[in-house]
Amino acid sequence: MKRLNSIDIFRGISLFWMFLGHLLNWWLIDQDSWLYHFIFNMLDPIGSSAFIFIAGISTVIALRARFSKAELTENYTKKIIRREYFFRALLILLIALIYNVSIAIALFNPLYIWTWFVLLTIAISLLIAWPLYKISIYFRIIIGIAIWIFNQYFLRLLLPYQGKANIYGILFHIFYHSLDLDVILAFFPFFIFGTVIGEFIFNIYQIKNNNLLKKVLKKKFIYPFLLIGFSLIIFGVLLNFPQFFTNRTFSWMIYTIGIDISLLTVFIVIEEFIQKRKAKRISILFYFSFYSFTIYISHNALYFLFYKQLTVINIWFFIILVYLLVGYSLKIVYKRFGNKVSIKYQIGRLAAILAKRTTKV
Repeated sequence: MKRLNSIDIFRGISLFWMFLGHLLNWWLIDQDSWLYHFIFNMLDPIGSSAFIFIAGISTVIALRARFSKAELTENYTKKIIRREYFFRALLILLIALIYNVSIAIALFNPLYIWTWFVLLTIAISLLIAWPLYKISIYFRIIIGIAIWIFNQYFLRLLLPYQGKANIYGILFHIFYHSLDLDVILAFFPFFIFGTVIGEFIFNIYQIKNNNLLKKVLKKKFIYPFLLIGFSLIIFGVLLNFPQFFTNRTFSWMIYTIGIDISLLTVFIVIEEFIQKRKAKRISILFYFSFYSFTIYISHNALYFLFYKQLTVINIWFFIILVYLLVGYSLKIVYKRFGNKVSIKYQIGRLAAILAKRTTKV
C-alpha cells in the first residue's frame, strides 16, 4: 500500500512535542517550571503514547505488506519475516539500553540503566507483541484493556515498596521505576490498539479504485473511528473529572487513546478529502518523522545548552530557533543523504541482512 502522509505527520507532531517538552523541562529556570507542567498536562496525549500508538500502526502495516510479498516471492518466506522482526526488536532494545546507560552515567545513577524511556518501551512492546498478530482484533482490544486494569491494581500493590531492597521493591523498579515515564503496563496497550487500527488501514488501502477506496474509507474507518475516538475522550474526561488529564491514571489512558484515534482519523480525512495532491508539500514534520529515532537519541545534546537558564519569556525565541535549525538541517540531510543517516532505516536494513543470513531457505 502507499505511504500515508497522515501517519508521518502524526509521528512528526508526536516527536516534536517530545522534543519541545524536553527543552522546556531542561531550559526553564525553576521559578518558571510551572509552564512545563501546564503544557505537559495539556499536550502529553500526543507525546510518547501517540508515538507508541503509531509504532503499532506502522509495524502491523509493514508486517502485512511483507506477508503479502512472501506469498509472491519464492526466496522471501514467513520464517525470514519473523526473524527480521525479532532482530529489529533486539537491535532497538540494544540501542535503548545503550541510551539508558548514557543517561545513567550522565546522572551518576545506575538505576537508570533499566528505565522506561520510550525506546525501551517500544523494544519490549515489539518483543512481546508477536503472538498478538495471529489473534483477532477484538481479542487484542480485550487484552489491551485487561492490561490497563491489571496495571492499576499491580501499581497499588507495589507502590508502597518503591525504593525498598526486597522482592517487591525490585518488581517495582522493573515494571515502573519512575511513574512519569513510559512504563510498559501503561503504554503497551497503546501499541496493541495501534495494531488494531493498522489492520483496518491496511485492509482498506488494498482497494485500487480511488472512488471506491474513499467510500469504504468513510464508511468503515472515518465515521466509526471518529465516533469511537470522541466517545473515549468524553468517557475518559467524565470518569475522573477534573483530574482526567493526570498522567498515567486509568481515565488519562482512555482519554489519551481517544485523542490519538481522533487525531489520526482527522489527519487521514485531510489527506484524502481536503488537501489537494498537486499543492502538497513536504512538511518539516515529515523530516521529524523520517528521522525520529535519530532525533530522539541526538537531541539530548541540547540538555546542556541552556540548562535552567531561560525564562518563560525568552525561551520561546530559542526553541523556535532550534526547531527551525533542526528542521531545515534535516531537510538538507534528507535531500543529500536520504535514509543513509536514518537510524530507523539502518536498523531495518541490518535486521533484514541478519534474518537472511541466519535462515536456510
